[in-house]
Amino acid sequence: MFSVLIHSIIFLNHSLCHCTKMAQPDHAQLALIGMDKISSQHQRQPPQHTNSISVASQASRQRLTPKLPLQNLIKGPREKYLKIGVPLYEASISCNWKAAKLILDTDRELVRHSITDHGETALHVAASAEGDPKRVVEFVRKLVNLMEEKDLELENENFNTAMYLAAVAGNVETVKIMVQKNRSLLTIPGAGGKMLPLYAAALFGNYAVVKYLYKNSNDLSDEVWTDENRRWLLEKCVENDMFDIALQIVKNYRKLGTETGVLGILAGKPEAFPDIQSSIIEKPIKLIKGLYSRMFTTHQQPENNNPEPDNASVDENLDQNPEASHEARSNVIGRCIKSVYAFIGAKVKKENKALSLLKIIWEDVAKKNKKEIDKILRGPQDPPKQDKSASGRVIQAIQLQKLINEHLRKMEEETTQIINGQVDLTTQVTNPSSANMDHAQQLHELISKYLVNLQIASQEIIKQSKALVVDRGDQAPDLQKLISEHIVNMYRERDNVYKQSTRENLTTELQNLISGYIARMRGATKQRVATTLKEATASKVSYSSRVIFIAARTGNTNFLVELIRQYPDLIWKINDNGLTIFHIAVKYRHEGIYNLLYEIGAMKDLITPIKDEQGNTMLHLVGTRAKQKQLEDVSGVALQMQRELLWFQEVKKMIPPAYRERKNKDDLTPHELFTLDHKELVKQGEEWMRGTASQCMVVATLIATIVFAAAFTVPGGYAQTDDKNNGIPVFHSKATFIVFVVADAISLFTSSASILIFLSILTSRYAENDFLKSLPIKLVSGLLTLFLSITTMTVVFGVSFFVLYHKGLIWMPILICVLGLLPVILYICLQLDLFFDVFRSTYRSRYLFKPKKRVLYYQNPTV
Repeated sequence: MFSVLIHSIIFLNHSLCHCTKMAQPDHAQLALIGMDKISSQHQRQPPQHTNSISVASQASRQRLTPKLPLQNLIKGPREKYLKIGVPLYEASISCNWKAAKLILDTDRELVRHSITDHGETALHVAASAEGDPKRVVEFVRKLVNLMEEKDLELENENFNTAMYLAAVAGNVETVKIMVQKNRSLLTIPGAGGKMLPLYAAALFGNYAVVKYLYKNSNDLSDEVWTDENRRWLLEKCVENDMFDIALQIVKNYRKLGTETGVLGILAGKPEAFPDIQSSIIEKPIKLIKGLYSRMFTTHQQPENNNPEPDNASVDENLDQNPEASHEARSNVIGRCIKSVYAFIGAKVKKENKALSLLKIIWEDVAKKNKKEIDKILRGPQDPPKQDKSASGRVIQAIQLQKLINEHLRKMEEETTQIINGQVDLTTQVTNPSSANMDHAQQLHELISKYLVNLQIASQEIIKQSKALVVDRGDQAPDLQKLISEHIVNMYRERDNVYKQSTRENLTTELQNLISGYIARMRGATKQRVATTLKEATASKVSYSSRVIFIAARTGNTNFLVELIRQYPDLIWKINDNGLTIFHIAVKYRHEGIYNLLYEIGAMKDLITPIKDEQGNTMLHLVGTRAKQKQLEDVSGVALQMQRELLWFQEVKKMIPPAYRERKNKDDLTPHELFTLDHKELVKQGEEWMRGTASQCMVVATLIATIVFAAAFTVPGGYAQTDDKNNGIPVFHSKATFIVFVVADAISLFTSSASILIFLSILTSRYAENDFLKSLPIKLVSGLLTLFLSITTMTVVFGVSFFVLYHKGLIWMPILICVLGLLPVILYICLQLDLFFDVFRSTYRSRYLFKPKKRVLYYQNPTV
């Protein structure tokens, strides 16, 4: 992988061009990437970890240069390097000991020489090589035997020892060989002298290496280990599911659990806290599907770099002996027995390691005061986010302010001119009769003109600056609202002046009205612009890494249960949007967390009505269409729509009646939002259901045609005699013939029923509620009757040969019947998943919510 690519590039560089050094990153540089995805090109130098400097000891920090191998070969004559260095490199990267030994026998000092520009010895190259593990281990063992203890401490230009590269590559056996010869390798940091081998192995998820190195690390008590790098190691172990190692670290250093982000990491790992309980309906389904998958699918050994059995299961009992486990998986009987053994409820071998880790950490956290607990659960503050629409809103506000001030100035000037007996020349040209109008009438028209012009001009500015402002829903700019409010108020006050004032005081009242309007408008405009500027420059403090909301978003029910048991007030905590964990569970469709509402009594009636910043209640949240990932366990679009309807109806029952028709800020009720957001899903569900029904109906029609014809073309034909048996089937008295007739009739009736059922699906109206029960029940019934018709049709075909062939030819009908099982088995293999998904969605839905077993407080409290 990485090492092969890197070493191959270095080799080509030496053998072809040698004119420049290729700055290729090695494993240690890649290790600095952390949890980021590693680019396959490896072209850019990854950034250094900002805090990783303390991983090394104080002595290591003072080292300015690595302990490099001898450079005579790489810097000597080129001919000698091509003759010795290149072949030795090829032998090392391919772990060809015979070829390497021939070279090393000529000069044993070559084991201490660098054979690459990066200062790597043959041991560096072999320790990180990919290939046959046995060849790699054998090569490294023999090479280490030729070296002295101090030779293993040689480093490349990035301070990496060969053992460090082996730890990064995950070659645990080669790590053991080198550590057994020189234990000081455990405390020599690589990656520029900043990362210990144990941390590097944990970073890359090499469980076997981590387990070995930790066992030999004196419980992280050496001087190279500090609280800081212990915290980093703990976090990486949890991130890579090495819970047993993390558990040991926390037991030895209890305060690390409360000082790290381990709780946040565990919150995002619902698979680490599996729920081993199954409902009465779900257990038989799991048994049948388990038998089916083990009988008719090829077993593949899962790739797992972490063999620790954290998620305790029944499989552990059969996996103790690898050979026995392999034999059990290689035959159908063994796999079936294993499934039945799991079904009947074998005892869990031991408590889940992740759960044990959580209990220890949370026990220490729960002992702290409320402020400290909230700080730990809140997580780090998010970095300030740049508001992309801030500059656009500021520009828009300044333009509107300029427009308002300009209109107010002109309005003030024309008002003064009218009062002084002067008439605007523009008005005189456009309306000559206005010269004879009194001052009150002129002021009346002045107000109308400027209010209309202001409204038109402001709308034009908003339209032009729309591209600069990111959409904030239906919220209009503050200054636009101000303009609209003043226009309405001005018109209303003007009409009131006309109604209440005498003609002698009318002009004065209108003048005062205009003056007051101008003063209020200028003050309000200045205030609104200042508010806009303040909002644009202010950064909102947010915490998106809140532990309990990470767990709620990922559906980590058991994690939350453990936390709530010792800190019940967590059910009232809200996130930056004002939502509780139950609102988040509804949004992401996690019924396990949602069902905890049934265990908190009447408090649920106070939690469910809580609204977010947009006025959305819990019912609004469930009315929003779930993302595809949240419905990935549901087959077919129609069944996804059914699941959405189940959720909506459940939450509707849970929320108080007074809040069921509340509108959000978009002026939508929950049901209106549900209909609007699921319009496309209904359309897709209709297409899926119609397509499925059409194809199945074609099959049912063919079967009905075949068995109908078979009913009148019986095996052996009809008797052609003159007696009373004339026209009666020849073999009518044989038992096999009776089976033939009955099976044929059943096949005909079930296929006909299947046709009618699928026809009803095609003619359905496909309303929202049809997806809840009507359509799924029809689909289950259609699939079941179709299966019966196929099975009985096969029976009809097979039995007909028993009627015709007997005595010495009995083997023929038996063989045909065995072959006749093929279409039945194919139907089971191809349609079983769909059938059980429909059955589970339709009939198990009653167990989806309101679980009978309590999980929060399932036992009497003890003191």
